[in-house]
Amino acid sequence: MRKDKDEMRSEYKKEDLGVGVRGKYYQEYQESHNVVMLRPEVAEVFSTDEAVNDALASLIKVAKTSTALARK
Repeated sequence: MRKDKDEMRSEYKKEDLGVGVRGKYYQEYQESHNVVMLRPEVAEVFSTDEAVNDALASLIKVAKTSTALARK
């Protein structure tokens, strides 16, 4: 009896998987993911991504306001 090609096998041989290419999707991954590493002392204060984003958004707002006042 022939198995359907869409059916999962219980085990695979390396030859069945084809040739792997190292770094094939590296550039696409880098462009689609934005990971930022925080220093330990910063991470202690801002323990969630939401806390970091809120703090940075506030800083941007203050910077824009300060810059607008300096231009006047």
